[in-house]
Amino acid sequence: MIDVQPVVLEGGGIRLEPMTEPHHDGLEAAAQDGQLWELWHTTVPLPGGMRKYISDALDGQKAGHMLPWTVCNAATGDVIGTTRYHDIVRSIDRVEIGHTWYRQSAQRTHVNTTCKLLLLRHAFESLGCKVVGLRTDNFNFKSQRAIEALGAKKEGVLRHHTMRKDGTVRDSVMYSILAAEWSDVKRHLELRLARHEIR
Repeated sequence: MIDVQPVVLEGGGIRLEPMTEPHHDGLEAAAQDGQLWELWHTTVPLPGGMRKYISDALDGQKAGHMLPWTVCNAATGDVIGTTRYHDIVRSIDRVEIGHTWYRQSAQRTHVNTTCKLLLLRHAFESLGCKVVGLRTDNFNFKSQRAIEALGAKKEGVLRHHTMRKDGTVRDSVMYSILAAEWSDVKRHLELRLARHEIR
């Protein structure tokens, strides 16, 4: 049974710090870079909503089904965004990766690949997960392409699955990576980062 605890993960110039209240101002600034709350198919909070966003994430951590991180530049400490494990099911050694967003200036860079490599490596090599899931809105085509580029397998679509922040109901596109697939996915991600000249 996996034991999921807060931990700092670092590599490729990125540091994932366990989310805390003091990250508030940095996360607010990151969300303002590109006014990310205007994207209706993401979970980025509206201006003034970051404190509740952090509180809800930490409540999920206390309840044992979430582990949120703040994504930072390892050299400067500047906040880039956030990501987390969620829907943690210890009894079957499963986590999902999601609630991920980055400031606009960090998108289409090495940041997402680096974060996913850190999170997947921790899940499979440290925690002993048997599977890692990922999901996204059926209209978030950029996210779907990014997840597929990681090497995750599409499992299907959950129709009428969950509420968006605007009150509409979304379909969720589900993906996963099995422990047996991790070595190939890891090699793929490391090669992608090598092309970015990130060590």
